[in-house]
Parts: sequence; structure tokens; C-alpha cells
Amino acid sequence: MGGGSSEGVPKTNAQTISAPGQDVQIPLSEVGDGKAKFYNYTLADNQKVSFFVVKSSDGIIRAAFNACDVCYEHRRGYRQEGDDMVCNNCGQHFPSDRVNEVKGGCNPAPLERKVEGDHLVIKASDLRQGAFYF
Repeated sequence: MGGGSSEGVPKTNAQTISAPGQDVQIPLSEVGDGKAKFYNYTLADNQKVSFFVVKSSDGIIRAAFNACDVCYEHRRGYRQEGDDMVCNNCGQHFPSDRVNEVKGGCNPAPLERKVEGDHLVIKASDLRQGAFYF
């Protein structure tokens, strides 16, 4: 799995972040509309990791890997339907306000993030921890 191949990155209309090994900084203005934004990030070893960011119905900006503990081997990720994130493999729905709150099973795998000024910051080390999904 992984090893620098982009084969494991779910196919989405994802924005590519070209800053291998560096922390990700996403302008809050880019992720504040309630629509999930998908990103593909390259780790320092050239492995690709996919994640999404969404401002949930309760106003919190949340982030998760585009994978879960159950279906990740199928490498199909999630899509958004209304206020839910939906697993593209098994079809289960997860309300946006539960992303980062509930983990395990088919829930989107949580990704640490924090707001610093007018940016959402995700550490490269946190992205590295989810590399096995891809």
C-alpha cells in the first residue's frame, strides 16, 4: 500500500497541494460555505494522502481523511449529499457535525486541525499518520 503511488488516492475533484512535508494552510474563506472541499497532499516521500474539509451545520470547520477504518481498502472515499458525508463504498451517511467527533467503523477518519488567524492549519505530521489509508 502507498509507497508513493497515487493509485490509492480516491478520485474526486480534489485540489492538489504541492508542499511536500510542509504543514497545510487553507484560507478559511475557501472552506466556509458548507460545501466539502477535497484535497490531495503529497508527503515528503511522495506518497499521496487525500482529505476533506467542511464547515459543518453547527459552524465548525472540520477535517477528515477521505477514508475510513472499514472501507479504506476500496479507496473510494466520500462525497457530500446535503449536510451529510456519504461513503462511496457502502453508502452510509454521516452528518457533517459528527466529523472529527466520531471515529472508527465507517466514519470519516478524523484529521487534527486548528484555526490560526484566517487559515485552517493541518500539520504534515498529522497527515503522515493517516498515510496507511492510501
